[in-house]
Amino acid sequence: MAVKTFFLLSLFSLLTIFVGADEKVPAIYVFGDSLVDVGNNNYLAISLAKADFPHNGVDFPGQKATGRFSNGKNAADFLAEKVGLPTSPPYLSVVSPKKGKTKKEKDSAFLAGVSFASGGAGIFNGTDDTFRQSIPLPKQVEYFSIVHDALVQQLGSAGAQEYLSKSLFPVVIGSNDIFGYFKSGSEAAKNSTPQQYVDLMVSTLKGLLKRLYILGARKFVITGIGAVGCCPSQRNQNKTELCNEAANYWATKYNDGLKSGLNQFKSELNGFYYTYFDTYSVFTNFIEKPATYGFTEVKAACCGLGNLKAQLPCVPVSTYCPNRSDHLFWDLYHPTERASRMFVDTIFSGSQQYVIPMNLKQLVAV
Repeated sequence: MAVKTFFLLSLFSLLTIFVGADEKVPAIYVFGDSLVDVGNNNYLAISLAKADFPHNGVDFPGQKATGRFSNGKNAADFLAEKVGLPTSPPYLSVVSPKKGKTKKEKDSAFLAGVSFASGGAGIFNGTDDTFRQSIPLPKQVEYFSIVHDALVQQLGSAGAQEYLSKSLFPVVIGSNDIFGYFKSGSEAAKNSTPQQYVDLMVSTLKGLLKRLYILGARKFVITGIGAVGCCPSQRNQNKTELCNEAANYWATKYNDGLKSGLNQFKSELNGFYYTYFDTYSVFTNFIEKPATYGFTEVKAACCGLGNLKAQLPCVPVSTYCPNRSDHLFWDLYHPTERASRMFVDTIFSGSQQYVIPMNLKQLVAV
């Protein structure tokens, strides 16, 4: 009898451990740009920012192009894997009339987490003008408010708040705003100084994060902007193939403002927890010490055409490298699957040198 009782208690303890682990993160609601887009732009009829064609997805399961701007998986996939969840599906795939889902099916999908991320998106509403159509961050937050209302209908107000307080809210945004400012003929550059522009980026993002907080979000995974001036598209604009140092400098200034704003939120907003990832430092480590991280090519893209394979994006007529894992960049803007995995490994278990005030593993445990 004692042995049987001990067995049952041990089994109960194991079940508690596994159930508890699953319950720590019930869902992931993803916001951002092409770095974490898992297919929303496939549903935008006239968008030029699409990746639902070869050679994208050449290393994805089934070797299919899914709308991810990658040779395989992207950061959204790896974040989900780290917490034991399936990748959150594109919001537009859930609500698309073509899918023929019932309201009950849509609400059930919302409960499991969805992604609002969209290639070409920025913090500002007008950032997507270059790519004709994307879902800018303000619209993404608006879509989440619809999801929030659906959750309240299913779980009740208190139940939805409890559910969302345990869920994760990754926000990967800002690169397109910097690209937009420094592109030739930029209206933003004519109307504001770089400092005014990045200050407005920070204040606008803070307003949107606060809106998400009001809607129930409590655990945020927020990434700074990387060394965007060093991506192949920017190097290709320089005869020396050097980085665009102005874009890099103002990316760091934005990051500084964002870190300050997040720290302010920590004291102002009760129950506000976050992981901030210093994308810029990790990115520059890859570029400056490639061999240390297993890269042999950190300037040119793997897929594209022309100089640095950055004169034409990764489209079916482009060529692509056989050694994707050696490359930092998949195309003229985006990291390879391997680089994305390494970023997320650092987000999940990295030290405070790169992840503050806690890493994702610690955030989940809060």
